Amino acid sequence: MALKAFAELTEKEILAVAIASEEEDSRIYQTFADEVREAYPHSAKVFDEMADEERGHRDMLFGLYRSKFGEHLPPIRREDVKGFLKRRPVWTITALGVDRMRKEAEIMEMQAANFYTKAAAQSQDISVRQLLNKLAEIEKGHERRAGELTETHLTGDAKAEEEATRQRMFLLQYVQPGLVGLMDGSVSTLAPLFAAAFATHSNWETFLVGLAASIGAGISMGFAEALSDDGSLTGRGTPWIRGAVSGLMTAIGGIGHTLPYLVPDSWPNAFWIATSIAVVIVAIELWAIAWIRAKYMDTPFLQAAFQIVVGGVLVFLAGIFIGSS
Repeated sequence: MALKAFAELTEKEILAVAIASEEEDSRIYQTFADEVREAYPHSAKVFDEMADEERGHRDMLFGLYRSKFGEHLPPIRREDVKGFLKRRPVWTITALGVDRMRKEAEIMEMQAANFYTKAAAQSQDISVRQLLNKLAEIEKGHERRAGELTETHLTGDAKAEEEATRQRMFLLQYVQPGLVGLMDGSVSTLAPLFAAAFATHSNWETFLVGLAASIGAGISMGFAEALSDDGSLTGRGTPWIRGAVSGLMTAIGGIGHTLPYLVPDSWPNAFWIATSIAVVIVAIELWAIAWIRAKYMDTPFLQAAFQIVVGGVLVFLAGIFIGSS
C-alpha cells in the first residue's frame, strides 16, 4: 500500500492523524496500567494518568478540528503516513513485563513530541500551530515522566537521564536494524548455501553461491530498511545509516558460514571439512542472535534461542533436502 508523505498532509489530515494517535496511545497506556496494577501500583497510577491525559489531548484536538472542519474525520491514521513507526501489538509488549512497558512509553512519547513539533512547523493556521506546539511541549514532559519510571531515572541524576536517552536511541538506530539484518542474513542464506553444497559437492561453487546470496540479501535489506522510515517522526535516525547497518549485518550473517567453503577442493575430504566448519559457525551465529535479543530486546534467552534455532534448523534442513534431491 502506498503511504502518504508527511509533507503532503493538509492541516485537516494532520489533526485527524493526531486525534487517532492520541486515541490509540490512550488505549495502550490503559492496557499497561491494567496489566501491572497489582504488582506495580505506582507504575499503574502513572500509566492511568498518562492515559487520561492522552484522552484530554484527543478532546482538545477534536474540539479544534470540529470548530474548523466539522464533525467528519477523514479516514487517515499514522499507519498511512510514511515515517511513522508502526505500533507493535500491545500483547507482545505486556507479555515481556513492566520494564518493557516503561521503555515503550518513553519511545511513544518521544515519537509524539517529534510529530507535534514537525506538524506545528508545517501548519499555516495560527490556532492549529499554537495547539500543536503546546502538545509538543506536553509530550516532551511526558517523555521525561515516562523515563522516571525506570530505576535509572528515579535517581534524579541528569547524567543518568542522558545516558538512558542515548541507550534508547542506540537501540532504535543501530541494534534493531542490525539485529533484523543479522537474523535475515544468518537464516535466509542457509537454504541456498547448503542446497548448492549438497548439489555440487564443490567448495568453490558453493562459496560463490553463498557470497552472491549474502551480498544480494544485504543490498535488499539495506534498501528496505532505509526506505521504510525516514526517521523524522520516530527518532530512529538517518535512514541511510540504519540501512547501511542493516545491510552490512545481513551480509555478515550470510558470509560467516560461507567463508569455510574457501577450503580448496584439492584437500582430502575438503567438502566435509568446509561443511563441518560452516555448521559450527551457524550454531555460533544463532546463539549470538538469541543473546542479542535477550540483552537488548527484553526477550527471555531460552525463548529467543528456541525461536531462532527452530527457524534456522528448518531452513538448514530444507537446503540439504533440496540440494540432495
